[in-house]
Amino acid sequence: MTLSYTHGTGGTALLGDTIGANLARTAAMWPEREALVDVPAGLRWTYAEFAADVERLACALLASGVAKGDRVGVWAVNRAEWVLVQYATAQVGAIMVNVNPAYRTHEVEYVLRQAGVSLLFASTEHKGSDYRAMVDEVRPKLPELRRTVYFGEPGWEEFTALGADVSAQRLRAREAELSCDDPINIQYTSGTTGFPKGATLSHHNILNNGFFVGELVAYTEQDRICVPVPFYHCFGMVMGNLAATSHGACIVIPAPSFEPGASLEAVQRERCTSLYGVPTMFIAELNLPEFAEYDLSTLRTGIMAGSPCPVEVMKRVVAEMHMAEVSICYGMTETSPVSLQTRVEDDLEHRTGTVGRVLPHLEVKVVDPATGVTLPRGEAGELCTRGYSVMLGYWEEPEKSAEAIDTGRWMHTGDLAVMREDGYVEIVGRIKDMIIRGGENIYPREIEEFLYAHPKIRDVQVVGVPHERYGEEVLACVIPLDPADPLTLDELRAFCRDRLAHYKIPSRLQLLDAFPMTVSGKIRKVELRRSHGS
Repeated sequence: MTLSYTHGTGGTALLGDTIGANLARTAAMWPEREALVDVPAGLRWTYAEFAADVERLACALLASGVAKGDRVGVWAVNRAEWVLVQYATAQVGAIMVNVNPAYRTHEVEYVLRQAGVSLLFASTEHKGSDYRAMVDEVRPKLPELRRTVYFGEPGWEEFTALGADVSAQRLRAREAELSCDDPINIQYTSGTTGFPKGATLSHHNILNNGFFVGELVAYTEQDRICVPVPFYHCFGMVMGNLAATSHGACIVIPAPSFEPGASLEAVQRERCTSLYGVPTMFIAELNLPEFAEYDLSTLRTGIMAGSPCPVEVMKRVVAEMHMAEVSICYGMTETSPVSLQTRVEDDLEHRTGTVGRVLPHLEVKVVDPATGVTLPRGEAGELCTRGYSVMLGYWEEPEKSAEAIDTGRWMHTGDLAVMREDGYVEIVGRIKDMIIRGGENIYPREIEEFLYAHPKIRDVQVVGVPHERYGEEVLACVIPLDPADPLTLDELRAFCRDRLAHYKIPSRLQLLDAFPMTVSGKIRKVELRRSHGS
């Protein structure tokens, strides 16, 4: 019997750098290569220019009184200034606090207060969100917030100009005080109950994770990465930005927030070699009426993460988007984020049936959720991760940290997983998403994968909803391929009959125009259950 435990080996050592030191090394190696392109703003930086502007902003942070360990918030959609703040805060040892652009006053007040943010960088507005008005509303309740700087306004230039009075020696002296194990980033995880928790991450956590994610898709200084996923999330700022800068690759910003046409236009115009997204983003791109008109021939790889990829979508991504080396990643904010990843040589089945195998220098295991005992391979249990990527803890919440990270330093993910004999891992659901119908355990992913083959279904999510007799019943939430010819429950059940066990066949159907999503593109199953479960 082989246990569901594996660890990642590899010939490449972990990086012991701070983020600032790593960027300086990259800029020295490839000063003339492009580092950052903001397509909508029409701005671009070589590595030499990018490192210089990061240093100028770092000096401005020192001039404004930012000390090592001070919290600096960023509440904005994707733009070049976001990236500059990410690297400048790291260079001076400040802790950058990522604030979700979808937050409203109640949430932003909590995050800024809980983290003790003293300096906030923010957008002014985006898609009807007036960030300035919301900051003005909550500012009286935030005594620690000394200053807010808005991107795209004179205040931004005035702030960066403060750096002119700070000597390079003063910045070098600050850098000499920093350790790669210092906290450098707080990312708030969206809890389904109560307030979000602030996962606290170090240079070592996120720099190494970005580096090894990039290693596994073979990034070099020749690569150009289109990043339509949000920077406020690990997908954008770690798997995107840090994977790029640790390899001398270029970060390409296609739009402030996801737009399928803008993403493909950026790939075409900037000759991108890599494209990121959650599966719903790729589905939106593939379904554009003008999809075939884009020249995507420069693509070779990319990363899909956030939720499982349907087989038919993966086939089209490989064949029609030229992404033969596309990689699937699995992770969570608390693990910086990636712990499992498919490799460029993996076949279609491994890319759609699994979330890959463990990254170098990490460990994963599958345990019985009740006892914590490691299970044999092939049995479903809770996935746990250990290694350099595990967060320092939740910001100022030791009790919640102890609930998530056990005494052996294993991070408990809350995900149900099966480890195959070859070490690849299948995610079969969230422990809380698992449907228990009349004592039978039902994993929604299995039913969703089956239903994607129905000719009338564009997208589908399966959830459990209350049932008086069975405890729960299976609800299929479907986005039809053609709204004029919608799917019926009888058609759905007939499609499943004799091909799925009777208890797995959906007893209810809900047709939708779209799924409720988080700003990072994950489908909110809790909302589907709440909205359609009565």
